[in-house]
Amino acid sequence: MHTKTFVAAAVGLGLITLSACGSSSAGGQSSGESKTVTLVSHDSWAVSKSVLADFEKKSGYKVRVLKSGDAGQAVNKALLTKDNPQGDVFFGVDNTLLSRALDNGLFQSYEAKGADTVRPQFRVDPGKHRVTPIDYGDICVNYDKAYFSKHRLTPPQSFDDLVKPAYKNLLVTENASTSSPGLGFLLGSAAQYGDDGWQGYWKKLKANGVKVVDGWEQAYNQEFSGSAGGKKAKADRPLVVSYASSPPAEVVFADPRPKTAPTGTSYGTCFRQIEYAGLLGNAKNAKGGKAFIDFLLGKEFQQDMPLNMFVYPVVEGAKVPKEFTEYGPAAKDPETMAPTKIAANRDQWVKSWTSLVLK
Repeated sequence: MHTKTFVAAAVGLGLITLSACGSSSAGGQSSGESKTVTLVSHDSWAVSKSVLADFEKKSGYKVRVLKSGDAGQAVNKALLTKDNPQGDVFFGVDNTLLSRALDNGLFQSYEAKGADTVRPQFRVDPGKHRVTPIDYGDICVNYDKAYFSKHRLTPPQSFDDLVKPAYKNLLVTENASTSSPGLGFLLGSAAQYGDDGWQGYWKKLKANGVKVVDGWEQAYNQEFSGSAGGKKAKADRPLVVSYASSPPAEVVFADPRPKTAPTGTSYGTCFRQIEYAGLLGNAKNAKGGKAFIDFLLGKEFQQDMPLNMFVYPVVEGAKVPKEFTEYGPAAKDPETMAPTKIAANRDQWVKSWTSLVLK
């Protein structure tokens, strides 16, 4: 999930991502004859080798992947090249940045096969179908179980808890201007406390010693004491802004696997994040791009996705692996925000947050 997943470890376990650079399509075919579909995505795109091979065999298309940094970087690059896009399909724009992509005409309309199987709460852009929901996740504070057990301290369960003296100097979060989870955590606080209350909340959080770093990788794997990477780095922050699906990842990639997850989720701090795919405007292989978006909504991909990108499927009936149900269920009542409200306030909120928290 854009800068938030354990993709490097996944590759080591035999999962695969394909990447390439350059602009030529397979064999130099004309746009109408191309048998290559180019996917543009963030760095955390991942799929099992067998699942991708099955799509290629059934469709006759070869998939080429261009990775473009984290979610924000990938969207910005796609917008800069929208008149002559680098690919056919873009995957990884989420609800925090969706309005920017739609308002700037990044995508063309396409109603995917299987769109009617997407759960109603994830559907957007009715009538135009410029994007297709693919997955969702919850940005939440994670806690280091061992730390709280050792100090006989109850882990925080809400936004309010995080500003209490008991949790002073324990939380690390990501920069809202450079990180998708950092922005999601800011939006979650705005949803919780309202337009007039979130700044006061962040003043309290700053006074309570919150630490801000550029991105998820640094926050989770270098600053958070509960992660495998954090333990190696001798990290000293037992609270981190991450995902509800991070605890199962700690189990899946541990060797040997622990009986219980070493980290937990503070479900009262969650903000719902939804990712979309879209057919890029002026795509050279629109037919192949449509076939690939159909594939992303198919049950084979939807059920393969959780243990690759550590996100939850959006289609009805897609099975979630037991590791998710046991160690990282989705939040039952996460904070949410309408894309129109995000669009109207995001840039100003980030500007205000930066001035308030970083200066």
